[in-house]
Amino acid sequence: MPDRILRKPEVQYMIGLSDPTIWRLERGGKFPHRIRLGGNAVGWFESEIKAWLQERANERPTINA
Repeated sequence: MPDRILRKPEVQYMIGLSDPTIWRLERGGKFPHRIRLGGNAVGWFESEIKAWLQERANERPTINA
């Protein structure tokens, strides 16, 4: 099955960050790069966004109970 393309509102909802923050992370090479869909439309591959979120989750410190 092809990878879904997520538009900006869905990406912002998934990751909880603002448009300027996403832009800064992307320009700094710390977030997946958007793809141009035509005109002013952009999107991101869902698999790349999920992988980015998983990397953030893997960076969390573990709490020893």
